Amino acid sequence: MSESAAPQPPEVVVIRHARERISKCSLRHLHDRPGFTFHKAIKQFEYDASGYLELAVDAEPLTIADQDRPLLLLDSTWRLLDELRSCVTGETVRRSIPSQVKTAYPRSSRYYEDPDGGLASIEALYVALTVLGYEDETLLDGYHWKEEFLSGYRTGT
Repeated sequence: MSESAAPQPPEVVVIRHARERISKCSLRHLHDRPGFTFHKAIKQFEYDASGYLELAVDAEPLTIADQDRPLLLLDSTWRLLDELRSCVTGETVRRSIPSQVKTAYPRSSRYYEDPDGGLASIEALYVALTVLGYEDETLLDGYHWKEEFLSGYRTGT
């Protein structure tokens, strides 16, 4: 009798704001990874994300019951997020990740205050996929603050 294969993680679509610098993007190490599609939201860009799970700070919590949907991640500064969100068409299922998760990414802005639950994009992606039942620490391999983030994530600090 053969064992069944482990379930595959959902398709992940990342839409990056045109003004986001790829050199500073925490997801840049995933660009060649299977299962990930990256789009740059240049002028006139639209993406039909009907039925996708969209990560959002102000939404109901993500649960394992959501695991059969593709995942949409909007990669942008908080200041440009509404503009980027306007490129998405279709009705998404908005979900949040646990608010007690803290970022390890050392960031600051002269213009905008990050929400308390704000994470680097790679951190949010890792947590979302973990909640959905697909924990994979290799997602964080190119992230300079991997060990600090995982330590805080595991201990809840």
